[in-house]
Amino acid sequence: MLSRALAVAVIGAAVSTPALAEPDHVHAAAEAVAVTNLDGVVVLGVAPIAASTFVTDPKLPRQPVPASDGADYLKTIPGFSTLRSGGTNGDPVLRGMFGSRIALLTNDGALSGACPSRMDNAMSYIAPETYDRLTVIKGPQTVLWGGGASAGTVRFEREIPYFDRPGVQAQGSLLAGSNNRNDQVADVSAGTQTGYARVSANRSEADDYQDGNGDEVPSAWRKWNVDAALGWTPDPDTVLELNAGTGDAQARYAGRGMDGAQFRRDGVGLRFEKKNIDGVLDAVAANVYRNEIDHVMDNYTLRDPDPNSSMPMPMASNVGDTTEGGRVALTWQQDNWEVTAGVDGRQSEHRKRSAMGRGTYKNQPWTEDAQFRTVGVFAESHWHLSEVHHLMSGVRIDRAQVEDRRATTGSGMMAMPNPTAGQKRSETLPGGFVRYEHDMSGPLGWYAGLGHAERMPDYWELFSPNRGPAGAPNAFAGVKPEATTQLDVGMEYRHGNVEAWASAYAGRIDDYILFDYMSGGMMGSTTRARNIDADIAGGEAGVDWKVADGLKLSGVLAYAWGRTDEGPLPQMPPLEARLSASGEHGAWSWGTLLRIAAAQNRVNTDQGNVVGRDLGPSAGFAVFSLNGGYRFSEHVQLTAGIDNLFDRAYAEHLNLAGNSSFGYPADPERINEPGRTAWLKLNFKY
Repeated sequence: MLSRALAVAVIGAAVSTPALAEPDHVHAAAEAVAVTNLDGVVVLGVAPIAASTFVTDPKLPRQPVPASDGADYLKTIPGFSTLRSGGTNGDPVLRGMFGSRIALLTNDGALSGACPSRMDNAMSYIAPETYDRLTVIKGPQTVLWGGGASAGTVRFEREIPYFDRPGVQAQGSLLAGSNNRNDQVADVSAGTQTGYARVSANRSEADDYQDGNGDEVPSAWRKWNVDAALGWTPDPDTVLELNAGTGDAQARYAGRGMDGAQFRRDGVGLRFEKKNIDGVLDAVAANVYRNEIDHVMDNYTLRDPDPNSSMPMPMASNVGDTTEGGRVALTWQQDNWEVTAGVDGRQSEHRKRSAMGRGTYKNQPWTEDAQFRTVGVFAESHWHLSEVHHLMSGVRIDRAQVEDRRATTGSGMMAMPNPTAGQKRSETLPGGFVRYEHDMSGPLGWYAGLGHAERMPDYWELFSPNRGPAGAPNAFAGVKPEATTQLDVGMEYRHGNVEAWASAYAGRIDDYILFDYMSGGMMGSTTRARNIDADIAGGEAGVDWKVADGLKLSGVLAYAWGRTDEGPLPQMPPLEARLSASGEHGAWSWGTLLRIAAAQNRVNTDQGNVVGRDLGPSAGFAVFSLNGGYRFSEHVQLTAGIDNLFDRAYAEHLNLAGNSSFGYPADPERINEPGRTAWLKLNFKY
């Protein structure tokens, strides 16, 4: 196949030519650049700091109203959108790609949701403001952070709080807004030259919101998280840190037959870093982690059971996932080259139990239904051909194994013996890239990179569908790994008061994992997972123009396209533009944001992926928002905003259909977004 042939070329170039995408220390140059694109004191959008790489500080205020979860914050970065199901916990989408095509990491550890329908995707457990940095690498343009990330890599990171003398650092925020929204965030560190202690905590809640028509949308949530770390820093270049965290939440979903009654998260990790080592070996980084999820879904805690639905009685489902893993990476540098190489691994076990009645699931035993194991080796490097010419490349090989531990499939009276019970699948998955960059730090730079990634089907693709491909007993036995080969190109331009950038991509996906959503009559709806080849293309572009001192105009455009032999690739976001104006005068700042989404007619109704399906064409919309701020000092700033100022009634194209339990019609109807929403936020640091 085409992708296999191109993969050989990419991996061959990676092996023969030292290069680098982003080892741990290499982004010192990137980090020296301001990592956020600020409009006043409120983030309206983020521009790239390097080829295909975006970095921002998630603690900063942003518009729309500051995010309640990781997926919501990612929408600040061009190319990202979210599949919506209510007020919180949407599923992130990058360039029309969903699920495990996006590598999602927190403190370089993997976190996996447990719900078969992704009610609790990994970003549901993320409180963005408790992290110091968000890094996004688009496309298969790095191999450092796991295999199969064909769409991109997302890292929420906490930095090491070094102290050159005994002291305390503290920052936090308070937020109040419409629909009784109120958030509190605190992040406190104390330490000396030899060590530190850090505690980060947040609490967030909101009631159901009203859309632009004044109709109430079930969407309330309550969340809290606490994370702590103890670190030993014998010198500024060495750290050994033990960290642990926990959290829980509840969330109502207008687009689901159940709500999230529990989102319990417990994790522990250990990391070691040593930088600026004398000699060719420059840095060592290692970490191990264990994350456990305990998620409860029911139809009685946050709503009343619908007697006319397929679940007329109280019912609960309890699912869990335990993920353990680690990584070791060494970086060498000498003269004009830098290389990072290492090994990483991950194991996850999924379990479930369910019962009719209120709380009776707690009396049921857990049943393990799946186990995944992956071990990978990688090498990535950067060759400084000259001051303006650079060659990056990388290669990795992953060995993935999954075991089907289900004794039966289906539930209740429909349970059947599982034909693949106890069976294992193993795959060897290569990946790599090669990229040329021309002076990305100068007034005009450009890059072009060819990448390849192969991905093992994930839990949701192997165990959630009711059926597999034709001729296979189920999805576990029949769904093949997915292979993506993609060309990424881009440019950046800086001259005077104008900065502009553009990125584009075109790719081929062999054995794209597609879901068919079918009506099963009296049996209810059913899903089938199968493979099909697909072509994808699109890109993003942005411009910032400083019209005068304290006044800036900005614009961003994003477009994603996809097609198979059966028509448009489903679940593709529409063309979207963001136009903003911002200004500063002394301690005062202001900003406006006009978001425009085109109508989307490129659909394939009732096709999709494990996250969602195409509901049909959608209308375009335009939403106008504004914000203002006052900086009392370098330690305290107050910001306020009004989102959807004109109270427009609109719905995102990527959406779950409203559930009949809340009065939505049987024909699929998208869930409307919030109407006019006001918010006030106080940020402080010490």
